[in-house]
This record gives sequence, C-alpha cells and structure tokens, in this order.
Amino acid sequence: MNTIVDTNYHFPSQKSVYKGKVREVYNINDELLVMIATDRLSAFDVVMPKGIPFKGQILNQIATKMMKATEDLVPNWLINTPDPNVAVGHLCEPFKVEMVIRGYLSGHAAREYKAGKRMLCGVAMPEGMKENDKFPEPIITPSTKADSGEHDQDISREEIISKGIVSEEDYLILEDYTRKLFQRGTEIAADQGLILVDTKYEFGKTKDGKIVLIDEIHTPDSSRYFYSEGYEERQEKEEPQKQLSKEFVRQWLISNGFQGREGEQIPEMTDDYITSVSDRYIELYEKITGETFQKADVAEVEKRIEKNILSYLKS
Repeated sequence: MNTIVDTNYHFPSQKSVYKGKVREVYNINDELLVMIATDRLSAFDVVMPKGIPFKGQILNQIATKMMKATEDLVPNWLINTPDPNVAVGHLCEPFKVEMVIRGYLSGHAAREYKAGKRMLCGVAMPEGMKENDKFPEPIITPSTKADSGEHDQDISREEIISKGIVSEEDYLILEDYTRKLFQRGTEIAADQGLILVDTKYEFGKTKDGKIVLIDEIHTPDSSRYFYSEGYEERQEKEEPQKQLSKEFVRQWLISNGFQGREGEQIPEMTDDYITSVSDRYIELYEKITGETFQKADVAEVEKRIEKNILSYLKS
C-alpha cells in the first residue's frame, strides 16, 4: 500500500519547508502555508519507521471538518483543502505554547495525581478523585512547544506571562478561545456518543495581528475520547475506560518494551499490524465524524498531491 512518509516538493515562490513529526509545511511567498499531512506515525515523540495507509488523509479531513464546525466561534488559519492530505492557509507566527485543556483526570494529569501532586501547571486538582473522573470544571494546563526531538514541558499561566512568552492581553484571548473550542468539541462528541476528555489547541498571529487557530483540532492524535455508553458503570467499578485515540499504539509499544527512552528498540511493525492500525484510524474517523470514510486514490499519491497543490496555487 502506497503511503506518503516524506515529501520533497519545490513549488513556485516557495521560501522554505518545515518538517514536523507528522506534517510538512511549505511557506509560499511568506503569505501562504501549504500543510501536508503525511502517513507518518509518531508516539512518545518518536517517528515510527513505517507509514500508516490513509492516516494523513484521516487527520487532515477530521481537522478540516472541525475547523469548519468551529469557525463561527474562533477564527482559524484555513483557506482551502485542495487535496485529501493538504490544507492551505494564512501564514501565521505561532505562539510558543500549546493550550491543553482537560475535562477529566486522565493521561498525564492522572499520572501526576497518582504521584501525589495536586497542582498541575499552577492549577489545583481537587482531592478524592479517581482516574478518569470528571473535573468540576475543565482545567487549562499549557505546555511549551518543544523543538524537534525534545519533550513538551508543563508551564503555568503565570510563568508564560512573566517570562514574556505570551503577553497577558493575548493569553486571555487564548484562554477564552480554548474554552469555547472545548465546549463546542464536547457538544460535537456528545452527538456521536463520545466524551471529549482532553485536547490541545495551537494558535498563531496573522500578519495583521489577528489571533487564529492553527494546526489540527479534535483529531485522535491531538485529543482523547471516551465512549459515553458505559462510562459511569466503568468508573463505579474502577475499570479502564473504552478509549478512542491513538493510545492503542502507545499501549502496543509499551507491551513490546518501547517508551521512547534511550537504548530502547522500536518493535517490528509487520504488514498485518500496520493494516490493523490503518483500520483503527478509519474506525476513529467514522466514529468522530459520523461519516463513512472514502479512501483517496493512492496509486501515485506523491504525484497526486503535487498536481493538486500546483493547480491550486496557479488559480
């Protein structure tokens, strides 16, 4: 199965290209960004050696749908999607923080809580909570955006402002947008029988100084979902929640002795395992969006993407 794991395009008026863990971003004339969602799979801040069929298309299309479903609340960078794997939008200067918002005591927050901590990023967590319990109100626990190969670091609102990472005026807008997006995402998820547990949002500033939502939103790579049905019963019995996220990949890696630490070997990903991951991502897409996934033609996927981008840029 053809996958797209690396690109090396040269578009008219191209200024630069940035290659992240999963996405590759082409700067066109310091005005547009062309973002290509590859099929690379990242876990524990490590890119796996093989691509996952249709993963890039899935992430790009979920993010696009969610941007359109929230643009009445929060402006975003997106202009068009000329290809299933591609989003084109306004060039922005990204803020150097990720706005993480948590409705439930799960993941990183639960691990910190189990270790005895009751403050996360300067925010108090109530006593007497069990893993996956709902917080009285969603909490915002920002992190610094790490450079390539480094881990994101927890940071408090006070530190962000005092260190001048984001001005207080801008940070208040980021917080307001984060809460509005999470509320809308929660409502969208509920319509699909899901609980939006936690997620992260990234923001940037356009050339004219407007703060906009950038990058992906409400995808299984950036968010954690639970199934609504049976949530209460599982909590009462202190059973693990049924999740909808890429946590299944992390758990497979952990069970095979890999957590991204020095000296650990990435386990072999057989063709059967890669197919199973692709199938799971398709299931995630259909559950989150409520729509049947339509596989794009991947016979010559790199040529298809290039042709569609060039056609768009010319128009």
